[in-house]
Amino acid sequence: MISLGLWHNFGENDDLENCSKIMQTAFDNGISHFDLANNYGPPPGAAEETFGKIFKNNFKVFRDELIISTKAGYTMWEGPYGDFGSKKYLMASLDQSLQRMGLDYVDIFYHHRPDPDTPLEETMSALDLIVRQGKALYVGISNYKPKDAAGAIKMLKELGTPCLIHQARYSMFDRWVEDGLLDLLDKEKVGCIAFSSLAQGLLSDKYISGIPEDSRAGRDLKNGAITDAQITNDVIDRVRQLNEIAKKRDQSLAQMALAWILKDDRITSVILGASKPKQVTDALGAINNCDFSKSELDKIELVLKK
Repeated sequence: MISLGLWHNFGENDDLENCSKIMQTAFDNGISHFDLANNYGPPPGAAEETFGKIFKNNFKVFRDELIISTKAGYTMWEGPYGDFGSKKYLMASLDQSLQRMGLDYVDIFYHHRPDPDTPLEETMSALDLIVRQGKALYVGISNYKPKDAAGAIKMLKELGTPCLIHQARYSMFDRWVEDGLLDLLDKEKVGCIAFSSLAQGLLSDKYISGIPEDSRAGRDLKNGAITDAQITNDVIDRVRQLNEIAKKRDQSLAQMALAWILKDDRITSVILGASKPKQVTDALGAINNCDFSKSELDKIELVLKK
């Protein structure tokens, strides 16, 4: 399954018509999960506002066919109650998100990251209350390491509002979830949705010849979207080698990178970020071949571990 993330590409200055076409293309091709967060933009809140406009004009009639998720946990507004995981922040943030999107409820509401200062009990009780108030059907967590995730899952289960899903960064170049998290989620019967599975676009043929100046990566190097460590000559060489493996599978590198994530039964979905409708249809080709031979997997591992 592939989901559509409405992130940087749905900001205040993005073309509303293009954003609408991206969503329509996704929906017409079987993608029914649209993923947002309160701070997606720029500026924060803009992605939800853009979604709300498109939803009102084109998707309202399909509300019962859609899975719409949003999150809170990163900085949304200044002050002590506009960040992290207090009950006050989570409750207020979701109310604002619903207003921006023009929704009565979301299907999934996530706590976006662990809070080192707020007791986990407070954060999880807020998620439980949100479901009981009917503002979300399900809740999840994101960016939680195994120990924190285990605690959150246990508390939510005891509260009677089970954790439905964990959203985590996972790609060929970023495999931290393999160090215990996926095993935990499998044991607890909690789903996993992967984001940044193309490593901010590095795992595509766009960067085989280096970082183009007009690409998002080229523009955003100073903004932290892609760090210098991710664009070394060594990394670009690995990208080229992976691309050769993808060609032999009759896939683009991006398709193979997504398929490599989806090959694991513990993965529920991958979230795709797209700035053009064609990127959506191209990515969907990944689901046509998620099977890898042992030889292919061995070759990929050899490239990744160099």
